[in-house]
Amino acid sequence: MNTLTIEGWKKAQRTSKAVPVEMIHFRVNEHYHLLLEQAEEALLENGQNEMLIDIDISTMELKTSRDCGNLTDCQLRVYLSKKNQRGHFHLVGRSKSDGSLIYSNAIMVDQLG
Repeated sequence: MNTLTIEGWKKAQRTSKAVPVEMIHFRVNEHYHLLLEQAEEALLENGQNEMLIDIDISTMELKTSRDCGNLTDCQLRVYLSKKNQRGHFHLVGRSKSDGSLIYSNAIMVDQLG
């Protein structure tokens, strides 16, 4: 299992510029780790740009700051780096309070233990 505390961003629906939010804390369990690895392999094989993995936030120990608020519609977005074709992922969701897009900085799939 991997517990991550990483910088987050908020993009309001009415603006195009994302603003930083305080750290987002979440856990990637073995099940999601396996799904991330499988998604990376599938992207390499099929040439797609990205894949989304639906997640159950009750299993993620998700904690967000006050400026971010509670999230809904959470997913892990997996994509390949254009430079080295390595898999990266980040958490994406919507703010319950205003529907803004919330997302974390990206992490390499290989960095998970």
